[in-house]
Amino acid sequence: MTEFSFSLHKTDGTARLGTVRTLHGDIRTPAFMPVGTVGTVKGLYLDQVKEAGADVILGNTYHLMLRPGAEEVAKLGGLHNFIGWDGPILTDSGGFQVMSLAKIRKITEQGAVFQSHIDGRRYELTPERAMDIQRLLGSDIQMQLDQCLEYPHTDKEAEKAMQLSLRWAARSRKAFGTQPGRGNFGIVQGGVNEGLRRASAAGLRDIGFEGYAIGGLAVGEGQKLMLQTIEFTAPELPADKPRYLMGVGTPEDLLESVARGIDMFDCVLPTRSGRHGQAFTRFGKTNLRNAKHADDPRPLDAESVCPALSKYSRAYIHHLMRSGELLGMMLLSWANIAYYQELMQGIRTAIAEDRFEEFQALTKEQWKRGEAGML
Repeated sequence: MTEFSFSLHKTDGTARLGTVRTLHGDIRTPAFMPVGTVGTVKGLYLDQVKEAGADVILGNTYHLMLRPGAEEVAKLGGLHNFIGWDGPILTDSGGFQVMSLAKIRKITEQGAVFQSHIDGRRYELTPERAMDIQRLLGSDIQMQLDQCLEYPHTDKEAEKAMQLSLRWAARSRKAFGTQPGRGNFGIVQGGVNEGLRRASAAGLRDIGFEGYAIGGLAVGEGQKLMLQTIEFTAPELPADKPRYLMGVGTPEDLLESVARGIDMFDCVLPTRSGRHGQAFTRFGKTNLRNAKHADDPRPLDAESVCPALSKYSRAYIHHLMRSGELLGMMLLSWANIAYYQELMQGIRTAIAEDRFEEFQALTKEQWKRGEAGML
C-alpha cells in the first residue's frame, strides 16, 4: 500500500520543487489542479485533461453531496471509477460553497445548516459529515471543514471564523481516521490579519495534518493583499508538508505565489474564461470574441503541443464563439487548461535548473509584450 507522503526535492529562493505521493499516483509540484466540480472539468474529456499534463483534479464535496449523492457515488465504485479518472483527486470540504451558493445558511458550533441552491432542500454539513462524504467519494486528499468569509470583514469576524475553523479542524482530523495512501489537509484562516493567520497555522500544526492549505483568499481582497498574506502565512507552515493555496488564480497569481513558497493551486478560471471567449497563452490573454480575430488565420500558439492552441485558427474560434457554438467554448477551455499545465511544467523545470527568478521575469515580460515578442 502506497503511503501518503511529500518529498521536497529542491528550492530556488522560496520556490519549491516536490512530489506528493498518493494512493492513485504522484503529483508533481508546483501543481495546478483543474476543477472538476460535479465530476467533470467543464468542456473537456478527462483524457484531454491528462494529456494536457495534469496529475490531479479537484472535486467538490458540496455539489457531489447534493447530486448524485456521496452514497450513490460510493455504490458505483467511488469517484475515480464513477468519472473514469485513475489519477489523484482532491476534494474540498464544501465550506466555500456553503458560503457562496447556499440560499439560506446558519453556522453553529456543530456545523452549517443550509438550503440547497438546486431544490431548496435542507442539509446539515458538520466536520464529521464532510469527512464521511469525502471518504465515500474515495478522494486522495480530503480537506477539513472550515468557515470561509467573503472580504471585506472585520478582524473580530475573522477571528471568530478562524477559531471555529480550528475547532472544526480537530474534529475533521479525528473523523478522517486512518486512510492509508490518503491525506487530510488543514486550512489556515484569519482574513488578511497577520496575527490571526499565525495563530491559525500554529493551531493546525499542533493538530497535525498531511498537508496545509491557505483558505479565505481570492474572495475580494485583491492581489496585493492576497500576496502579502501569503508572504507572512507560508513560512508558518511546515516545510516538509505540501502547501495549497485554495481557489487561485490567474497565471500571474500562480507565478507570484510559487515565488512565495506555494506548491498547489486550483481555480475555475481557465475553463470559465474559455466558455466566455478568453484565452490564456504565453503571449498573455486575448478575447476571441473581438472582431480583430475574424480574419486571422494564425493559431493561438503554433509551438504548443496542444491542438486547441496550435491547430485551430483564431478566425475559426472567433466564428464559433460568435455563433454560440459549444465547440468554441470547448476549444478555449482545452487551450487554457493546456497553457496552465505548460506554465506549471515551465516553473518546475526552472526551479530544477536554479533559474526560477529568470523564468518568472521572462514569462511576465512575454505576457506584457504579447505577440510583438514572438520570435
